[in-house]
Amino acid sequence: MRFPLALTAKIARHIIKHKVARTPKFALVLQLEPLHTCNLTCTGCGRIREYSTSLKDMMSLEDCLQSAVECEAPMVSICGGEPLIYPKIEELIAGILEQGRIVYVCTNGMFMRKKMRDYLAATYSAGSEATLQKLLAEKLITEKDAETIRKGKNDGRPVIRPTKWMYWNVHVDGLEYTHDLIVEREGVFKECVEAIRMAKALGYQVATNTTVYKETDVQELENMFEFFSSMEVDGHTISPGYDYDSAKKDMVKRLGRQPEDFFLTRAMTRAKFAKIQEWGERFTIFGTPVYQEFLAGKRELTCTAWAIPTRNVKGWKAPCYLMTDGHYGGYQEMLQKVNWEKYGVVDGVARDPRCENCMVHCGYDPSGALGTNYKRGDNWKNFRYNFAAKPKPDPRGKLVKAFNGVSIGKGHLAEAKAAINSPRAAANGAQSVFFRREESAPAVSGGGCSTGDSSERDNLLAKIQQAKDSQH
Repeated sequence: MRFPLALTAKIARHIIKHKVARTPKFALVLQLEPLHTCNLTCTGCGRIREYSTSLKDMMSLEDCLQSAVECEAPMVSICGGEPLIYPKIEELIAGILEQGRIVYVCTNGMFMRKKMRDYLAATYSAGSEATLQKLLAEKLITEKDAETIRKGKNDGRPVIRPTKWMYWNVHVDGLEYTHDLIVEREGVFKECVEAIRMAKALGYQVATNTTVYKETDVQELENMFEFFSSMEVDGHTISPGYDYDSAKKDMVKRLGRQPEDFFLTRAMTRAKFAKIQEWGERFTIFGTPVYQEFLAGKRELTCTAWAIPTRNVKGWKAPCYLMTDGHYGGYQEMLQKVNWEKYGVVDGVARDPRCENCMVHCGYDPSGALGTNYKRGDNWKNFRYNFAAKPKPDPRGKLVKAFNGVSIGKGHLAEAKAAINSPRAAANGAQSVFFRREESAPAVSGGGCSTGDSSERDNLLAKIQQAKDSQH
């Protein structure tokens, strides 16, 4: 099977139950944001800017767990911010699993290995040595890590254990150069890859989460899928990026760039996703084949944002994950008070101008599962896709030159670092080369979560200028 039977059956039962009861609107996936704090500065991410006045705020563990109960979604996507920063993330994951729900932990990958070392310490025994030796041989842990693991962990707190009911969902927007540029920090892609390798070695389920933008190279996306397929990653979420309000404002204010240079229109999305159905056959792409047809421009769908509601520190966010017209105290209150007929695109016509270019999965993927805009044969398509054989790991992935950035000395800060090391180089044009790359670099776009801190790059540029000034 393409997807685990137990997970597929749980979601199918949930849909059938509400269809039989004729429930007009119900949740399939809860987007739970216990905090908006993050450790990265992803270009184009508007989340941290939208909630800039509440970055220190966090939902209580009780509120998080109650939110899942309240909307009854069979699946909870824990996002943010960076959810692994949440102080009680272990308790949160354990609590949601105890409720019998599927959990996706949407992470930038930077803290994954630490959480998995905690798991190894909590479960350590003499029989664990073979696993530790394998991780040491592959340089996924250090000797110091191994010593700490052998001491055990007895603080009484839960750990994040491998289970068929949980996925690590790792943000990856391209290969090394592109991804590090998007997150505005070199070395992040390499850490993501090592975290994924460690997770697979320990028996965790792992997915990747990718946002596609105007500058995204389609061939690079295919190579990225091949690369992670060869690592036996369990699945991929992919969605187009569009110009929602907070992302647009950050693009203009912080970076001085025009949103239309980076975000996709509907026509652009269809061009970028022309091969999505082919990818769906070659790789385990999460999302219905009906949604894939929509992305490829072969049909229209009506937005069902209420099926993937967002709960965060302010309340239930409406009308959707990306647009905010208000926050509500409860899921049912939000369903009743929001005029859903004001939003989305129907037959190609936007009801709200902000929705015009949106084809994002959190609005339209549930439409494919719920039978919105149903066409004869849709149910069979979804059934065949879910129950078909899982695509085999792609051997071509081992030939992909994924480490094409900082690992080979071609990171996006390479010229800046070279200029610092050589004042003469700075005086002779290294600075201008760096700025030219900033102006024309591929895939300057973003998804994920951020703090707005671009201090590493700013400090390097300041030092370059100082070096240049010293030559005059």
